Amino acid sequence: MKLGILKTDALKPEFVEQFGEYPDMFARRMHAIDDTIELVTYDVQKGIYPKQLDEVDAYLITGSRSSVYDQEPWLDVLKVFVERLHNAQKKLIGICFGHQLVAEVLGGKTGKAEMGWCVGVHKASFTAKAKTLGINQDSFNLVSSHQDQVLQLAQGSEVIASTPTCPNYMTVLGEHIITVQGHPEFDTEFARQLLVMRREIFGEDVYGVAVDSLQTKADNLQVIRWLLDFIKVDR
Repeated sequence: MKLGILKTDALKPEFVEQFGEYPDMFARRMHAIDDTIELVTYDVQKGIYPKQLDEVDAYLITGSRSSVYDQEPWLDVLKVFVERLHNAQKKLIGICFGHQLVAEVLGGKTGKAEMGWCVGVHKASFTAKAKTLGINQDSFNLVSSHQDQVLQLAQGSEVIASTPTCPNYMTVLGEHIITVQGHPEFDTEFARQLLVMRREIFGEDVYGVAVDSLQTKADNLQVIRWLLDFIKVDR
């Protein structure tokens, strides 16, 4: 399978040196499951897109420090591209910002979460819908790092997992789109360093709880496996 990574942010050089960019993080996770997957990166902030939708079998939209409602030209182009993918029923994964963008473009609404920043490892519980996708667990743990979240679902979208503070945590739309608010590509050390960098922004209470939560093992590979299974299976 060939997967197109729609890269929507650039990490600080000191992070890149240690962890790589977002596409590198996804490559490590996915190749641990299936080393035959070929990843192709499209830096959409720089206007780089596939010449044809079928250059790859499926797409993934990464996280970003941007908000989906920011007034940036590259975002306007990306929103049109997401509509094209949806209209073509092209398989698509949305991660964090990508999760929010899909909802915003396809009739939903993204905005600031009532609780403010949601960071650290959080437990998400599956809905009954998840079982129809072959998911037989009750819950999973995953790192979150966001202050925006999906407030209203895209038209036709269904929730497959929720947290107490993020009811639309993981969703599917039809048989071609799956999105999640958390970050299965993050390892614990990268998540910790992000927290340290933003400590003053979060405040000591939020920071302390988030750092402590990193002692809980995140189900990164399992979440990646669910995402890959969804885009691989002809439903």
